[in-house]
Amino acid sequence: MQRLTLIILVLTTFLFHKNAGAQSILNKTITVEVTRQRVEDVLEIISNKGDFYFSYNSNIINRDSLVTISAQNKTIKQILDLIFRSGYEFKESGNYIIIRRAPIKLTLVTNQAVSEDNFFTVTGYIIDEQTGERVKDASIYEKQKLLIATSDDNGYFKLKIKNKYKSIALTVSKENYQDTTVSIQPNYNQQIRIAIVPIDISSRSIIITPQSLYAPDSIYVAVQQPDSSIWLYTYKKLDSSLVETTRLGRLLLSSRLKIQSVNLNKFFTVRPVQVSVLPKVSTNGKLNSQVVNNFSVNILGGYSGGVNGFEMGGLFNIDKKDVKYFQVGGLFNSVGQSVTGVQLGGINNTVMDSVVGMQVGGITNYVKNSFHGVQLGGIYNHIGKSATGLQVGGIANYLRNDLQGMQLGGIYNHVNSGTQGAQIAGITNYSNRYMNGFQLAGIANVTNDLQGVQIAGIVNYAKKMKGLQIGLINIADTSEGVSLGLINIIFKGYHKLAFYNNEVTGVNIAFKSGTKYLYSILTAGAKLDNNQKAYSAGYGLGTDISFTPRFGINPELTGSLIYLGDFDNANILSRFNLNVHYNITRHVSIFGGPAYSLYYSQQITKNPGYATVIPSEGYNVHTFDNHLTGWIGWNVGVALF
Repeated sequence: MQRLTLIILVLTTFLFHKNAGAQSILNKTITVEVTRQRVEDVLEIISNKGDFYFSYNSNIINRDSLVTISAQNKTIKQILDLIFRSGYEFKESGNYIIIRRAPIKLTLVTNQAVSEDNFFTVTGYIIDEQTGERVKDASIYEKQKLLIATSDDNGYFKLKIKNKYKSIALTVSKENYQDTTVSIQPNYNQQIRIAIVPIDISSRSIIITPQSLYAPDSIYVAVQQPDSSIWLYTYKKLDSSLVETTRLGRLLLSSRLKIQSVNLNKFFTVRPVQVSVLPKVSTNGKLNSQVVNNFSVNILGGYSGGVNGFEMGGLFNIDKKDVKYFQVGGLFNSVGQSVTGVQLGGINNTVMDSVVGMQVGGITNYVKNSFHGVQLGGIYNHIGKSATGLQVGGIANYLRNDLQGMQLGGIYNHVNSGTQGAQIAGITNYSNRYMNGFQLAGIANVTNDLQGVQIAGIVNYAKKMKGLQIGLINIADTSEGVSLGLINIIFKGYHKLAFYNNEVTGVNIAFKSGTKYLYSILTAGAKLDNNQKAYSAGYGLGTDISFTPRFGINPELTGSLIYLGDFDNANILSRFNLNVHYNITRHVSIFGGPAYSLYYSQQITKNPGYATVIPSEGYNVHTFDNHLTGWIGWNVGVALF
């Protein structure tokens, strides 16, 4: 019996303590005495006395506001009511008290009457659930019927709906608010109030303005859940809104359409056919900008969600999303995402993502991202990333990344990264990183790393050259190829300044530049004897064949014009030199060797002070005809560098 009594006593004590431990935190009694203390500090005092934790969103509480309380043996719930007054609620979760805004209690339908017409009207207000304030610029729409209204500055809206529908579901969308859908009873004129819940944007958010063409790729948004916990979402940038930031979008789209676009960025539907006169006047109604059409005709111009088939516009077409497969605009086409197929614009085509197919613009084409196909622009083409295919611009072409294909520009071609293919321009080609292929320009070609051919009317430049350069001036930093031009400059190549004598002109100078495998030669010489003067200027090519670090030979072929007192007669000297060189030091060498010359001359009459016969007497001259002779001669000199 005593044992049974002991067991009952123990169980009773255990149950008593268990129930005591399960006492509601909000019902605990404590004493708090504070004068002009910060709310955050007062909550910490209450937390310590009650041995629990607070959880709340800092955006709904002013933690720096001052509080004065004198509470003797009051419950925590009573004390919190004194601190926060109305508009807040307190929920328990484990050893936590969660403080949050109390939701506003609204009656959905405030007034209702049977409609006697073919239409019934829904009017009302959009309310912020947390603050009770009316919300302007909210979109209220019916997804199936494509009906829409926008709340005014007082949060008021009005929507007229046909009586033929059996059910109506209105959705409210607003930037930085959660979507809210309510069902209403058709065939009744009614006034309603709809509360929408705001999304709490964290301090890490990035604000994207309507004018920000190159907006961030994503933003972080903190969404408060019903239990006051916070979920972090990453929202990707919606390219469908980018079309509104273009010049055409800013010019032709009203602020109402732009607000609607922001609010309805997640809602799109599909229709087979639409006809528009202007962006606001469409068979799809005011929601045409959220509709993807299979067949679209815009008499003057239109603004739709996208095209999956065919679109034609008398003046312009504006599409938020993708366009497939054919689009033609009398003046402009503007697409918020990608184009697949053919796009024809009388003046301009603008695509805010990529293109696969053909794009033809009477003046300009603009593609923000990549391009695969053929792009034809009367004046200018612009591609924001890489391209594969053909780009033809009447004046210029621009490509930000890599090109695999060909650029044809009337004046200028620009590839900001590298080219694998060809560039042909009337004036200049530029391929920044590399050129694997062919560059042809009337004036200049420029690249960093050449593996191919450069041909220019004036100058070619390649920092690293592995290929062929043909131009008046060829410049490279290093070369493993061939440069053919009047002046070939290889900064880390072959450079010689030679002073020498030969049997034709006693004083000569030559500048040799290029590589040791092939270098160009610019020559000038003079014979200063009285009554036997002669002057020469010429160009040639040579190569350096080294047998040892100090010893080698230089086969050279040059052609020179000989001046003998007038320019009426042609005097041309072609010469093959076989020089043997010896390097005295790293920068000084001596050379000499035999030479064979062919001389073509029309000079018959001697000009006073000038020679008529070349070479001078003593050489075995071979006469081929009245104008052409040849002989074996020599040259000897010193070279620097």
